Amino acid sequence: MAYTAKNYDHLKGGAVKGLSDAQLDQHFTLYKGYITKLNEIEEKLGSVDNTKPNYSFNEYSELKRREAVAFNGSFLHELYFENLGGDAAVSSALASALDAQGGKDKLIADLKACALGGPGWAILTRNRRDGKLHTYFLAEHHIGLPVDQDLLVVLDSWEHAFMVDYGIARAKYLDAIVDAIKWSEVSKRFGK
Repeated sequence: MAYTAKNYDHLKGGAVKGLSDAQLDQHFTLYKGYITKLNEIEEKLGSVDNTKPNYSFNEYSELKRREAVAFNGSFLHELYFENLGGDAAVSSALASALDAQGGKDKLIADLKACALGGPGWAILTRNRRDGKLHTYFLAEHHIGLPVDQDLLVVLDSWEHAFMVDYGIARAKYLDAIVDAIKWSEVSKRFGK
């Protein structure tokens, strides 16, 4: 199966307050690169010899190690772009879950703190084991992603997400980007 990059041009033209079209174009190009690499890896995995995997080096082993990077890089970017658009439409069910853990402002502050921890991803999830909302920091696409979670908000805190508009001012980018969260999308994810 070949993966196809989604089109997020609807986010341009000021639809995401705080991100310029130039910043978005750079980010869309990077996202499309993950899709391209994912398809390349999947194609190679279809024909590579998997009879002698090896920790030190083997083509099959390396492809399998990088497969999750390309897949998660693609998927996390899609979730990030899809939770942008800035609306305040928090469902009553999500509002109750947020309130049960100190409120939306508290969780958003924690999400921003996670994102300030370094380049990577900050995510707000619903843990399927305890039913609570959690924030996590992922230093890489494929490392640190906790299992059995519903991903609700995905924030890209890699430099490519903000350098065009904010230089190295990650905190200013995060202030703008949390205001650009599309809560109707987050509520939809929560409701599934």
